[in-house]
Amino acid sequence: MSNVSDVIIVGAGVIGNATAYYLAKRGLRVTVLEKSEYIGNGGSSRNGGGVRQSGRHPAELPLVMYGVKNLWVNLSDELGMDVEYYQEGNLRLGKTPDHIKTLENLTNSAASGGLDVRMIDYKEAQSICPYLSDEVIGASWCPTDGHANPMLTTLAYYRAARRLGARFVSGAEVVEIRKLGGRARLVVTTDEVYEADTIVVAAGVASNKILETVGLRVPMNPALLECLVTEDCPPMFYQMLGTAMADFYGHQSKHGSFVFGGTTGYEPYTTYGGTPPATSGSAPGTCRGIIKYFPVLRDLKIVRTWAGWMDDCADHIPVIDTPDEVAGLVIGCGFSGHGFGISPTAATILAQLAVGETPVLDVSRFKYDRFKVRT
Repeated sequence: MSNVSDVIIVGAGVIGNATAYYLAKRGLRVTVLEKSEYIGNGGSSRNGGGVRQSGRHPAELPLVMYGVKNLWVNLSDELGMDVEYYQEGNLRLGKTPDHIKTLENLTNSAASGGLDVRMIDYKEAQSICPYLSDEVIGASWCPTDGHANPMLTTLAYYRAARRLGARFVSGAEVVEIRKLGGRARLVVTTDEVYEADTIVVAAGVASNKILETVGLRVPMNPALLECLVTEDCPPMFYQMLGTAMADFYGHQSKHGSFVFGGTTGYEPYTTYGGTPPATSGSAPGTCRGIIKYFPVLRDLKIVRTWAGWMDDCADHIPVIDTPDEVAGLVIGCGFSGHGFGISPTAATILAQLAVGETPVLDVSRFKYDRFKVRT
């Protein structure tokens, strides 16, 4: 099989796979190189599945709003596979006056960006989700937020891209990008050399190791993310859930289990390397947060936990750009734990950048050179 393509994508996570799909849909020859033996073996299979607009950085808000309006709603039909997308809203909960102030600030910021989100009191929150603890005194409510299944979404994009002719090579560790005629053109793995007119780097936390071979580096660090899954139970509520203080976040899945994530405060002190094991402190800490807001879930059994790495950028928003320093290169990384919800939009834009089109949305806030020191 020829190692020459129109576009090479490094990274077979949800964003890399989606970019491959949107490029293959245009009739381009696409090769996707993945270091792991499995697609989606990074953050794409290790996140909480939120498709939320509320609580976003103002720069990201247009991307996720566009995706919710134009892409997520028809994604299962378009890809020919159920991605378990639910658009049942997002309750972000508060128990103290300080919590409410935090939620009000987030709500005002999002509303000023055109999002339908508002503050509600406990009575209205309970009418939406009757299982709330009476400790909750208020919440923000975004009725158009939702969630989807990250593993199925990643797989659906992969299958759809394959049907359109995209080539996926797993177990292909990229060690170098090389230039020809001043343009990024060759991708060297431990076994092969691949060639393309355009190279898209969407490899999450591994992106910098690849970008450094052409003199680039995004200021980002690996950050630990841990989640848990409960046993199945009857349908209760399908809103995406969160709190002012990020005690936990999550939702009930199509199959009845709850998927929850949370933070312990110790994540920055975890040594990076390989796929991390879930730690003994994470699940209990997340569960304590859950029980304070939803005591009805107290006796649910945890059946599985997992951990993964986020590519946490210095300003907590991604780099989506064609850097001036290296012609023929497109960067999509640094999504800082927010990538899944904006993945259809981000991939649409990466595909447009790869073929030299003007992106459907303004991405000037995501340029690589925003980190340059100005003198």
